[in-house]
Amino acid sequence: MFEDNERKMQGILNKCSDLQKIGFETEIFDLRKYFGKSEDLYSDIKDYKAFYALGGNTFVLRTAMKLSGFDEYLKKISTLPDYLYSGFSAGICVLAKDLHGIDFVDDPHKDPYNYGEIIWDGVGLIDYMPVPHFDTPSHPESYLMYDVVSYLKENNLPYITMKDGDVITVKIDTKVKRV
Repeated sequence: MFEDNERKMQGILNKCSDLQKIGFETEIFDLRKYFGKSEDLYSDIKDYKAFYALGGNTFVLRTAMKLSGFDEYLKKISTLPDYLYSGFSAGICVLAKDLHGIDFVDDPHKDPYNYGEIIWDGVGLIDYMPVPHFDTPSHPESYLMYDVVSYLKENNLPYITMKDGDVITVKIDTKVKRV
């Protein structure tokens, strides 16, 4: 379904290894297995207290979250004190209310699931667009992030730029804390 699947899986395994090194137990959940089966997803993840979503195409991830019901699950648990959601690149961008602007980097027409429509609404847990890889010359998409920022500025949309390695922590219903 995805090009270069072996490289992608190796990247996932490397991220799992990194998380294990700092004390997390990891399990890989492929949201595609849960398309149209949100109750099965909820049943399988109900005992997990932390989630880490990798990068990739923001629109593909957003569609997978919608089709599996993971987006609604995140909304449901977002104000509970003992849950953690962490994301990298697209994994954090999907949390915004609106995905306009990120299409300068990620193709919104990429539709590996044949969903048939572009989802422009993000999950909506944060009211700004995180702009990852900004001013990070080592990242191949860094130069495109300037276009994202220009669009967001021109349209008076809130955003926060992030260089690779930056972390933003948010407790839902409280202010953003940048670390």
